[in-house]
Amino acid sequence: MADINNADDIAVDVSPLIRVYKDGRVERICNYPYVPPSPEDSATGVSSKDITVSPNISVRVYLPKLASATQKLPILVYYHGGGFCVDSAFSSIYHHYLNILVSQANVIAVSVEYRLAPEHPLPAGYEDCWEALQWVASHASNDGQQVPLKEPWLVNHGDFEKIFVGGDSAGGNIVHNVAIRAGNEPLNQKSKLLGGILSFPYFWSSNEKGGEQSILQKVWDFVYPTAKGGIDNPMIYPMAENAPSLAGLRCSKLHVCVAEKDELREISLRYVEAVKKSGWKGEIEVVDVEGEEHCFPIMNPGTEKAKDTFKRIASFIQD
Repeated sequence: MADINNADDIAVDVSPLIRVYKDGRVERICNYPYVPPSPEDSATGVSSKDITVSPNISVRVYLPKLASATQKLPILVYYHGGGFCVDSAFSSIYHHYLNILVSQANVIAVSVEYRLAPEHPLPAGYEDCWEALQWVASHASNDGQQVPLKEPWLVNHGDFEKIFVGGDSAGGNIVHNVAIRAGNEPLNQKSKLLGGILSFPYFWSSNEKGGEQSILQKVWDFVYPTAKGGIDNPMIYPMAENAPSLAGLRCSKLHVCVAEKDELREISLRYVEAVKKSGWKGEIEVVDVEGEEHCFPIMNPGTEKAKDTFKRIASFIQD
């Protein structure tokens, strides 16, 4: 019997993430199984539910145990990683990760299921993530304006003066781009984008090691083939000459987490320095973890160093 995954049948190979075959079939190599939301997670007590926001966007909303029926909590809009082409807000690793983070940070989380390449090349994912943030902020209105699919957890318990955007890897990249966009296209006036959490953010440029052979460049070329400037597009390289000023980041504080053994560490630290020098008026916190790999708290949340990153994010949100 012929091998259905014969190398001769592959049109595009971006291993270890994804392959596209000549017949149009897409094989997501690095993918985690779907898990349903839980009325009350046994380990953390966090409740979750899934909501369809629009034809293109769904979200999983997380609510921690409440101290009272009127308690108001910060809101975290979370964007998952996966190179813009794999994984899901509904996957086992992100469900587990968000349950822990929501419990420790005492925050309402809205984890966004955005469209993925290659079926939906960028900027589709960026547009979905911006629209999801707008949907969350729209709940702050009390002027009679109709909010599509208004979510009671947000209405009853969300503190719209304390909205955070967070994400890892590609999700961290999205956090930056959403915060820049919010500087030009303000959200609901009764809401405030207070902070951004960039965990191991996916930034890159033609100046980085590996050049066109780097998997990091191959992924970007695959997910956003029409990007002006390619790997030096400001969406992936925020320090590019033609990039919007980093002083325009629409939040008052940033938390950036990097890891010693992560190939993205150096460019992430240069991003931090560029933000500091830009004239941006906010505060920036850097967590640099020794001996760890890319996205280690998502992959192995039970380790001591992962537990410390949860505490640092929780402190950033609650301070």
